[in-house]
Amino acid sequence: MRIDNELIEYLEDLSRLKLSEDEEAKAKTDLEKILNYIDKLNELDTSDMEEVSHPFAFTNNFRDDVLTPSADRDTILANAPMKKDGCFKVPKTVE
Repeated sequence: MRIDNELIEYLEDLSRLKLSEDEEAKAKTDLEKILNYIDKLNELDTSDMEEVSHPFAFTNNFRDDVLTPSADRDTILANAPMKKDGCFKVPKTVE
């Protein structure tokens, strides 16, 4: 695929960016390099490769849901600067 000024301008519109002339030239060069590399990758024979969604063999490793005792409410609130009815009291943030 050939990268021309029209494509760069189209990409600028899509991304809502305005590039300087130097940035446009660099973007054109960079995009050409990227597409050339992709073309090189497309030359590889992958017909005997298994399709994967992730490069590593990975399964969900969930821990068992075990009930454990929690800290005592009074212990948790012991160092609270303000408390009310067994809860933390915080300054009002929304009026």
